[in-house]
Parts: sequence; C-alpha cells; structure tokens
Amino acid sequence: MNNNNSQSRRDFVKQTSLVAGGLIALPVFSKANYFAGANDVIKIAVVGCGGRGTGAVVQALSTKQNVQLVAMADAFKDRLDKSYKSVVEALKENGLAGRVQVKEENKFVGFDAFQKAIPMADVVILATPPGLRPIHFEEAIKQNKHVFMEKPVATDPAGIQKVLATAAIAKQKKLNVVVGLQRRYQTSYLDLMKRVQDGAIGDIVSAQAWWNNDGVWVNPRKPGMTEMEYQMRNWYYFNWLCGDHITEQHVHNIDVINWAMEDYPSIAQGMGGREVRKGKDYGEIFDHHFVEFQYPNGVVFNSQCRHQKGTMSKVDELIMGTKGKVLFGKAQITDLKGKVLHQFDKKTENQPYQAEHDVLFAAVANGQYKFLDAERGAKSTMTSILGRMATYSGQQIGWDDAINSGISLQPSEYAWDAVMPNLPNDQGLYAVAVPGVTKYDLAVK
Repeated sequence: MNNNNSQSRRDFVKQTSLVAGGLIALPVFSKANYFAGANDVIKIAVVGCGGRGTGAVVQALSTKQNVQLVAMADAFKDRLDKSYKSVVEALKENGLAGRVQVKEENKFVGFDAFQKAIPMADVVILATPPGLRPIHFEEAIKQNKHVFMEKPVATDPAGIQKVLATAAIAKQKKLNVVVGLQRRYQTSYLDLMKRVQDGAIGDIVSAQAWWNNDGVWVNPRKPGMTEMEYQMRNWYYFNWLCGDHITEQHVHNIDVINWAMEDYPSIAQGMGGREVRKGKDYGEIFDHHFVEFQYPNGVVFNSQCRHQKGTMSKVDELIMGTKGKVLFGKAQITDLKGKVLHQFDKKTENQPYQAEHDVLFAAVANGQYKFLDAERGAKSTMTSILGRMATYSGQQIGWDDAINSGISLQPSEYAWDAVMPNLPNDQGLYAVAVPGVTKYDLAVK
C-alpha cells in the first residue's frame, strides 16, 4: 500500500481512539435518539438469541440507565424462548426482572424477524452468527438506532464493505455503535496501551498473538432438518456464517495488535489445515492457522490460533519494542531483559463485557455521540479474513486486493429451502480449502 493510504489508516485509528476514549462528545440531533434524563425509558431489541445475545441483553439491562427489553428476534423459536427464560432468571437475582417487557406478539421468529423487532427499539443488540451481521447492521442504522453488535462484524470482503458503508451513514446520523471487542473497554488493556502509545517500550518491532484451545461445541444433524437449518444450528463450522475460528475468535487478539500498531496490515501469508477435526461434523473450517501479517512500516505480527484437544492452551498477546515488551496476559511491561517496569494491579480490573454496555447506554441516555467502533471493528475483522484467505490458499495476499475483491460467501437467499454455498457429498463431507489448490486472483508476487 502506498504512503498516502498508510497515513489515512493511521489517521483513522487515532481519530477513533479519541472517540472511544470519550474525548469527542457531540449531540445526537434526532429527537428519536435523545434522552433527557434517567426517567426516560431506553427501549432495546435483541436480534440473535443465542448465548452471547442472551448475555448481552442481561448486561444491557444491568446498566444504571432506565432500560427495558421490548422485542426479541431469532431464526428459531426454541432459542428465543430459552433466551427469554434465561434473561428473566438472571435478572431476578438483582431485582431487575421488571425491565423485561416483551409481549408475546413482540417475539419474532424467522429470517425476517429482525425487520420487525428493530423498529420497536432505541438501541439494538445484534448477536446472530456474524455472516448475518452486515444486513442487520444496515437495517438498524437505516431505522436510526444506536447499536451494540458482537464481533466479528462480517465473514467476507463484501460484508466488510457493507459494514463500512453503513458505518459512514451511522457517523453522519451521529448514532453510537459499540462492537463487542471488549478488550477495548478493559482497564488493564487501556492502561497498558496508553503506556505503549506514550513510548514506554520504544518503537514496536514485532508482535505475537495466540488463541489456542480445545475448540467449541458441535450440534449434530437431526432428522428432518433442511441443509439451511443444519448449517444455522451448527453455524460455527460454515464460513458464510462464522468465517472460521480465525475470524470468530482470534479477531480479539488481532484487534489488540492493530490497536497497538495504530494501523492495519498491508499483506499476509501463512499456513493452516485440518489435522484433527476432519469429520463431517466439522463442516469446512480449519483446525489451525498460522499467519504472518506485515504492516506498512515493516513490522511483522505472527498470529496463531488452534482448535485441537490435548494441545497447549494459550490466549494472549505480546508486543516487542526497542526498549521493552508488553505481556497483556500478565498485565505488565518489562525491559528487554525481563525486569518489570510496570505491573497493572489486577485487583482493580473491571468487567469489560459489562463496561461496553455501561458506556454505550450512558452515552445514549445523555444524548452524546461518543462511540464509533464499527469502522475499526470492520477493519480488524478484515484483517482476520485476510489471514484466512492466506492460509486457505497458501498465497501471499494484499489488503487492498482482498478488501476490494467483492468476494461473498453468502447464499443467494435466506430461506429454509435455499441452496447452500457448500453442500455435503455422498459421504456427508463438505469441500474444504486446500493450500496450493485453492486460488484467489489476488496473490502478491
């Protein structure tokens, strides 16, 4: 990427860092999104009632503001009903169950449920599988709603472009958007990152990040399921919905490194495959990725994620500088010989999942425009997609070519009888990327 592009990316990150830090507070001019005080009810709707959506609702309803849940939407009724019950039970413990004000007629099911729930709210929580996030985000901003949306924000370059376009409209409308990259709201990370940006470790020379563990759940196929229902129920293993675990999980660590670099990689190359998870229950995703990302200034970031039982478990980030290094898991900064220069007191650590809702609803209640996470959330998600494209193909892939490729993994329609992008063969196995065979017309020589 040329110097002008690199500079614009850096300016973008610095600007959005100020916004997230609360240094830019502009009034929300739409009366529909202005709340004069604590007595005003902030109505919320949730789109996506799985575990993360349920947790996000509980956290939103646990803020200090006068918040009420008024609508719920999910593709599946059983999941919506389970979520409703879980939310009520969780809020009974702190006496807030009265904040759940969802009438039966405001529980919407199906692919079009989001279109019915979103208009009823002031703030929308988007927590479906991430492949659906771009169209839900677009609708929420079209309807002039503030948004909390879970990471990642898309699964393909076309989805990223839709999110970026919608983010620009949200900015024009002065709508708050918080993305669930919760480390951005975690006190230890905020403390360490400020010190990095103030020069505590000198110039950054390299970075590493890990998301290595056993993996996640599997939902087996049941009789009578259409292919769409099976893939939706087992969404983690299909790229149009999940984006592979390098995108769905590892985006957290990738975002931390982008945050420290105040930039995004210009190129990536790597390796990956399926060594352990080879069966038909695991769809089409890899079980390991190793990516070498290079930033425009030449700094190399080595990224690894793995889902293999019995292997080393590690979720962490490390930044090396000319004068020292940051170990985020230990919340400390050391010199190059290991002497501790700064240790964050973990006893003062906040609950970042709660903090991201606290700041969002405080801003909405006070009529402030303070949070614009969508752009950086989209670009960190794109970083993970760039890495996936590199590991799937074995090619070196450039950022500009990838983000502008128009590649979409989505089905032609969202319907229970839709023809899916990847169908099982006679043995029930799905086509899987093969490095050196899988090609993109994006390779950088």
